[in-house]
Amino acid sequence: MKPFRYVRQSSRTRKLAFVLAGTLAAVPAFGPAGLAASSEDGKRAETRVIAGPGAAGQAADQTIDPPYRGWSSWSMQSSNYPGLNPRGGASWLHEENVLTQARAMAKELAAYGYEYINIDSGWSATWEWRSGYDEHGRQRPDPERFPRGMKYVADEIHRLGLKAGIYLPVGLDRSGYEAGDFPIAGAPGCSTHDIVYPDLRTTNGWDSAYKIDFTKPCAQAYIDSQAAQFAEWGYDLLKLDGVGPGSFKTGPNYDNRADVEAWHKAIAKTGRTIQLEISWSLDRGAIKTWQDYADGWRIDTDVECYCDTLVTWTSSVDNRFYDVPAWVPHAGAKGWNNLDALNVGNGEMDGLTDDERRSYATLWAISAAPLYTGDDITKLDRLGRQLLTNREVLAINTQGRPASPVIPRALQQVWRVQNTDGSYTVALFNLDRRPAVVDARWSDVGFAGPAAVRDVWAGRSLGVRADGYAATIPGHGTLLLRVTPKSPAQGIEAEAPGNLLTGSAKVNECQGCAGGLKVGDLSAGASLTVKGIKVERAGTYDVTVSYVDGSDGRSIGIAVNDGPVQRVELGGGADDRWDRPQGETLKLALKAGENTLTFSNVGGYGPDIDRVTVQAAGR
Repeated sequence: MKPFRYVRQSSRTRKLAFVLAGTLAAVPAFGPAGLAASSEDGKRAETRVIAGPGAAGQAADQTIDPPYRGWSSWSMQSSNYPGLNPRGGASWLHEENVLTQARAMAKELAAYGYEYINIDSGWSATWEWRSGYDEHGRQRPDPERFPRGMKYVADEIHRLGLKAGIYLPVGLDRSGYEAGDFPIAGAPGCSTHDIVYPDLRTTNGWDSAYKIDFTKPCAQAYIDSQAAQFAEWGYDLLKLDGVGPGSFKTGPNYDNRADVEAWHKAIAKTGRTIQLEISWSLDRGAIKTWQDYADGWRIDTDVECYCDTLVTWTSSVDNRFYDVPAWVPHAGAKGWNNLDALNVGNGEMDGLTDDERRSYATLWAISAAPLYTGDDITKLDRLGRQLLTNREVLAINTQGRPASPVIPRALQQVWRVQNTDGSYTVALFNLDRRPAVVDARWSDVGFAGPAAVRDVWAGRSLGVRADGYAATIPGHGTLLLRVTPKSPAQGIEAEAPGNLLTGSAKVNECQGCAGGLKVGDLSAGASLTVKGIKVERAGTYDVTVSYVDGSDGRSIGIAVNDGPVQRVELGGGADDRWDRPQGETLKLALKAGENTLTFSNVGGYGPDIDRVTVQAAGR
């Protein structure tokens, strides 16, 4: 095989012409792309396979259920908006109000995939917020709020073609313990006082429950009895609240991982499909438990402002833009990052400007988050209906590929993700109060060359742009784009399932990287090889390498297939940041069929690798 011809070109984003002499052909067409990789460094080395699912977007494609859509009662329960809660806090919650929202959702939103009616905290509480319990120590519906019972409500929701959700705090309610020592249903010899620690240590985000000791055999039986009751009533979703690690609490008393596992087991025993959503501000350090035993996890505090509207921009919509990026790698086949209620249906009640409502809806959609509104569905205004029912935006959400920002923790942000059809979702956000220019460069998005741009919310073409798109965005505003490269683009994450690493190379978090991850620690003897790049015809392809380098510039060895290693000097990061990727476009000669691309150490540490995007050159 002949050596590389290596030519440095000058442009806004430097391009490297990286061509195998004598192998050029006519511009080829793409075939199916693989997502595997192998690794060699010329001698025996430890080889590790990145086990799937890995990259968030690619893993999500394997999931059966996309993020759910629906409605939740808590936003209106918690608001001081005039007339909502005439009998005091959370008095909005009662049977007729819930069923009114269910009927409105069946009429207005069900055709767009909204199906869950979730009843939040208070269904078992009196107007004075005192819960009642049945003869087995389980919460029972308050006879004034739900006079015909929870099964009746679920049945009515089902008659509308919808699904029903219900709520519990984690642990054994202190008031339930104090109400008596109840025999546990289906567990002879077990009672509720048997299942807690003798010192009655408290748990959950409010210390409103005693911590359950799951080393005691009766503990699982109690959870089983609660799950069996919800299944008998016909509920399809359970929100388990106040869960730790998280909910602003730390320490062993607030570690409820055993509770979440117990609920997972209990639900399975019922034989009914019940989604388990856990809440709130959960600890990412426990993500394996959340992924193994839950369907979704609340990453942040309540979105509600507990004020005269449902939310405000600063309490607490805006903090999601800074908190979501760290969670991006964890969304996918094992569950979804839950951002809380999407209250964009009525500007006056929501307490937001129109620009803020659109930004709010955009972030939730591109994050592959569950979309459940807390608005009064009977009072949707024109913009609210558009934001909740735009089919193109809903399709972005349904594909289950969470976007990530190019530069996290900035006032002007560009978020991007490659869609299942090869196009890109690109969202421009201005989080400042004043208008500002937000500039999306295609090299930052992860590809090269011109692309067709479409304004998704407006539903109109913005033409073809050579290397990016910039716009003046109003304060707290957004522009949501669909960007389609003129040359078909095949993106492969460095951390994609099946990739093989050698030596010290490993997957690390990177909030500015596509998928929230990168492959780094490319020291001596380390390598990453991307395997399974498939093209139909031999020829030259533009290959954009997205990498991270907060130093003055590092070199990397790159080899195509079994060819020689070529040393490439990549530009360093001017701002000394290790969470912001840069792009270099190489022209590589690929053979027909499957190709490999190997990154290896050529002295010192190499840059971290985020993503490889392959495009047919010359189109």
